[in-house]
Amino acid sequence: MNSVRARGERIAAWLQRSDVDVAAVQETKCRDDQFPTELFTDLGYEVAHHGLSQWNGVAVLSRVGLTDVQFGFPGQPGWGEPEAPEARALGATCGGVRVWSLYVPNGREIDDPHYSYKLRWLEALRAYGAECLDEDPRAQMALCGDFNVAPQDDDVWDMAEFEGKTHVTKPERDAFTSVVDAGFAEVVRPFAPGPGVYTYWDYKQLSFPKRKGMRIDFVLASPALASRVSGAMVDREERKGKGASDHAPVMVDLDGGADQESAAADAAGLGGA
Repeated sequence: MNSVRARGERIAAWLQRSDVDVAAVQETKCRDDQFPTELFTDLGYEVAHHGLSQWNGVAVLSRVGLTDVQFGFPGQPGWGEPEAPEARALGATCGGVRVWSLYVPNGREIDDPHYSYKLRWLEALRAYGAECLDEDPRAQMALCGDFNVAPQDDDVWDMAEFEGKTHVTKPERDAFTSVVDAGFAEVVRPFAPGPGVYTYWDYKQLSFPKRKGMRIDFVLASPALASRVSGAMVDREERKGKGASDHAPVMVDLDGGADQESAAADAAGLGGA
């Protein structure tokens, strides 16, 4: 999103058009006291936001309830000196679903310390997800957001352009796959298969009109939640126009469950870089 303060009005307009019940937002780039909460509460959404500075930042917006808010997950590694957890993960229970808004570290360059930080972060997420499912195999849980990994070759416009770069390396892809193998299904791709289905386009060099994109935003669902998925899409149209984010929203439709009689829609990938 590259700052919710700059794009709050646009997000609010999209929420009204798309009629989603829950939205997971990443890279808000503001502190909690700077988050434009009223933009969303005026539309009937409850808001949880985790922001520590002008970097990172994650939020969950819900009109089907928002309880048990959790900033960060157990084992989440930190960054900096001294090392401290960043505002990259926020969990909340919405309509009976445990929704996590996640902004995975970018990794920067393969030889950068941020790359190993990214791999440690994904391993910690895998361990936490596996523990949750071990404790309750019927848990309804969604890991939503910007994973900063393109798991397949057709998730980028040209693999040759990524030689020696992050997002497509085997360790990153293995780390992403390990989260899936822990029990979390990638539920959007079956409804919106590639190639050419991307969620991110750089602002530089006319990447969007040239279709030079990447698929790096995902909704990974636990088995109980994945069984409720009835549809999914990438809202590419929202990447167009003045003030657009460099990411497109990723949307998932759910059939009603025990805690929610009507169908719900979760949105992820509204931010990230």
